[in-house]
Amino acid sequence: MSVISQRHLALMAALGLGACATSAAATRQQELDAVAADEQAQAGLQEHHRHQHRGGVTQFVAMALDTVGPDDASRPKVEALQADLYACMAPAAAVQQRLRLTVADGVAAGAVDLAALDVIIGQLDVAAAGVRDCSVAALNGLHAALSPMERAELIEKVQAHWEVWRQVNSEEEPAARGSGGRLGALARELSLTPDQVERASAALHTALSGQPARFDRPGADADVQAFATAFEGASFDARTTPMQAGHRMATFGATRMAIFYETVTPLLTPPQRAALAGHLRTQAGQSPAVSTN
Repeated sequence: MSVISQRHLALMAALGLGACATSAAATRQQELDAVAADEQAQAGLQEHHRHQHRGGVTQFVAMALDTVGPDDASRPKVEALQADLYACMAPAAAVQQRLRLTVADGVAAGAVDLAALDVIIGQLDVAAAGVRDCSVAALNGLHAALSPMERAELIEKVQAHWEVWRQVNSEEEPAARGSGGRLGALARELSLTPDQVERASAALHTALSGQPARFDRPGADADVQAFATAFEGASFDARTTPMQAGHRMATFGATRMAIFYETVTPLLTPPQRAALAGHLRTQAGQSPAVSTN
């Protein structure tokens, strides 16, 4: 083989290896981008379920419908029924918005008035309690509009929402500082110092561990499972399906959120309080609809 031929082959091999390396790097970057997107979506969902408490199972159903895809003929009807569910939750959503804006005002002022928030949370409990009866017709309509496969898909997503809600509202360690915890998220958002995180962790452990209302996990589990079993069946009537824990979920989650901000606010600097208040106000004005993949 001539020297020229050898060089030609070497060049071709080098180009081939370079192309493979470039392709592998591109694939790896795509994988990293996909992981980052998934983590961002999960963080957004956790943030939503920490702050939006309106209607228990009904809320999970409405959110799950964003990614349950019936055929084109059924889509307009399903979207209309989804809108009906959100309309049923609108009174609770309005109270929830007022709660978050009141929290934001307290954060900005340097002191969150828990007694004033308790009054609003009582109003939220009343509003959330009315969601079940209001949503009966829409839930029954959804059962009729979706195929058995779509109903199973919807239930899978409802249970996924319930799992996230439970983790971030009832089972998250009160003083958790990890990336998935409420304090960890706040630390990243406001660039808290290690000392602030340490003091906040200790204060939250005391405040949230002593939260007066204990969450009825068995009751909520039973509600979600009863709804799942009934909705996947051939016949369904929302009037006879147990869904009593919804407003208690709203009350518990809202109370936990209020205690969290009441506890951490005195530990923040004025610029941090201003940034957090702005974030809460922005969230209060956003659409309540959040999807999962």
